[in-house]
Amino acid sequence: MTRCMDLLHHVRHLTGTLLTLLGDVVHFLRLCWRPSAVLAAENLFLRKQLAYYQERQVKPRRATDAARLALVWLGRWFDWRQALTIVQPHTFTRWHRQGFRLFWRWKSKSGRPPIPPDLQALIRRMALENPSWGEERIANELLLKLGLRVSPRTIRKYLPKRLNPGRGKRATPQRWRTFVVISTKSEQVLG
Repeated sequence: MTRCMDLLHHVRHLTGTLLTLLGDVVHFLRLCWRPSAVLAAENLFLRKQLAYYQERQVKPRRATDAARLALVWLGRWFDWRQALTIVQPHTFTRWHRQGFRLFWRWKSKSGRPPIPPDLQALIRRMALENPSWGEERIANELLLKLGLRVSPRTIRKYLPKRLNPGRGKRATPQRWRTFVVISTKSEQVLG
């Protein structure tokens, strides 16, 4: 029940934020029909701040997410440092950084698209047939022999699990079994 109420609250908050932003965008687009879009953006920026001043005389409260997004977006159209009056400049730049972080977090959720399946199979085959090669060597071989530029980090992603020792560990070119076989052969020769 509380989960449903929380979800409803978040949806209502997001809807309100989006509607407020949509209203600001529509208002801005109407102002853009005037000769100078820079002047229109600055005008709306100053009007928003004036509205917050009038609102705070009645009941002080923090700027909403929609207001922060609108001010940051409008601030990109002109030199906002001269027109900023409701918050400190470092607060405004913090809002901008938070929005930038949110954007890139959203953008990176999809991640990089996977490489083609035949190239994945080739990487696995090269790693299995050449156990002494690491990610760098496989990447270089692909570049030199086939002209395919693939990052070593991408190569690591597609290595078979038993050949991919993980980050920070070094892949040894020889297996333990090789050491045991060589040791027993040398004992036979010496003994």
